[in-house]
Amino acid sequence: MTYERLAYVYDFLMMDVPYSNWLDYLKNEKKRYSIEGDRILDLACGTGELSVLLAEAGFDVTGVDISDDMLMVAKEKAERKGLKIQLYQQDMTLLEELGTFDIISIFCDSLNYLHTPDDVKKTFNHVYSHLSDDGLFLFDIHSPNKIQQFMKETYSLADEDVSYIWTSFPGEYPLSVEHELTFFVFDEDSGKYDRFDEIHKQRTYTINQYINWLTETGFSIKSVTADFTEEAPAETSERVFFACQKYNA
Repeated sequence: MTYERLAYVYDFLMMDVPYSNWLDYLKNEKKRYSIEGDRILDLACGTGELSVLLAEAGFDVTGVDISDDMLMVAKEKAERKGLKIQLYQQDMTLLEELGTFDIISIFCDSLNYLHTPDDVKKTFNHVYSHLSDDGLFLFDIHSPNKIQQFMKETYSLADEDVSYIWTSFPGEYPLSVEHELTFFVFDEDSGKYDRFDEIHKQRTYTINQYINWLTETGFSIKSVTADFTEEAPAETSERVFFACQKYNA
């Protein structure tokens, strides 16, 4: 999945997403675990909405995404605000050498777009190798409960510029879902709506499975919380957050 045309309507689709909550979570965890440095690797940075917030907060930000189109939008945002953000087109399961970082994040359930356990484990290994000693790895995933909720829901929006129909149904693996999106985007030149379709696949696992993979990689699990709170996940939780630290070599 490279998003392609979706990159240019992605921010419209995500306009109600509380990116500032992720920023607050990262800042709180940085303080809680006494992380001194400000070098952040924002994996799966998308159109750079969070990367920009991090840079505005004074962090030294590097963003990575698999989509050139997403990165182009992120670059334009950073330039408009006069921010220096290093951006690289890479697959996080095949992450090439980018140096070391004090914090690495994979936010907004981006890890759920990896389709196999091997891809998740490879990503964890790449994150580990890119962290400085005692560096912090922060990520969130959709809970099993949230994935199951998706399977029962259809969304739609009719707007003057962009309209869409979003249908979700069970995927081919346990705890997986496929999202079928149909967009209608107004073209000012033709005065007509252009239609394009996207299929997105997401997959999650149990909390214990993630913990096992992280521990096997060498991480120390510092906390597992839910839904932008400091509370432990419950059966009804929708988003699960992991804070992990690299053992001092």
